Amino acid sequence: MSAFRTVLATLLIALVSSAPANARELRLEDFFKGHTTAKGSYRAINGVSRKFDVALYGQWDGRTLVLREDFRYSDGETDTKTWRFRKTGQNTYIGTREDVVGSTKVRIRGNKAFFSYLVDLDPGERRNLVRFRDTLTLSADGRRIVNTANVFKGPLPVARVRVDFKR
Repeated sequence: MSAFRTVLATLLIALVSSAPANARELRLEDFFKGHTTAKGSYRAINGVSRKFDVALYGQWDGRTLVLREDFRYSDGETDTKTWRFRKTGQNTYIGTREDVVGSTKVRIRGNKAFFSYLVDLDPGERRNLVRFRDTLTLSADGRRIVNTANVFKGPLPVARVRVDFKR
């Protein structure tokens, strides 16, 4: 029985310590404070795809990260969105943005952030709601974040987004 406990303890230690020793903890305010750039792409199930560049500027006041995103799409269109992430705990934030319906709760686990939110693609009288499910992954060197998002219309997946941020 003693050998079994030793093997079990070794397995548990291996599982708990499976993250790389140099993995960093993701803190939105640390990565996005100041200037950041990104390249991204959007691909929908109907074949529509778009590439874009983003210039970001983040301001942290000790409680809230205000993150302005200036998009330039490959077809020349531009857009600006501003996230406001209020820190609510050591590993949680509440996020809002002008096209997001309500708010989103961001949960940090190690070098990853997870959040889900509704976006109104047509903010006129008639709503066109889609749900984004984002995962942000901080690189081991802390200089890059990869954001992958699945986009749903109701229960159906309709698009994928990938954004590569760098400091």
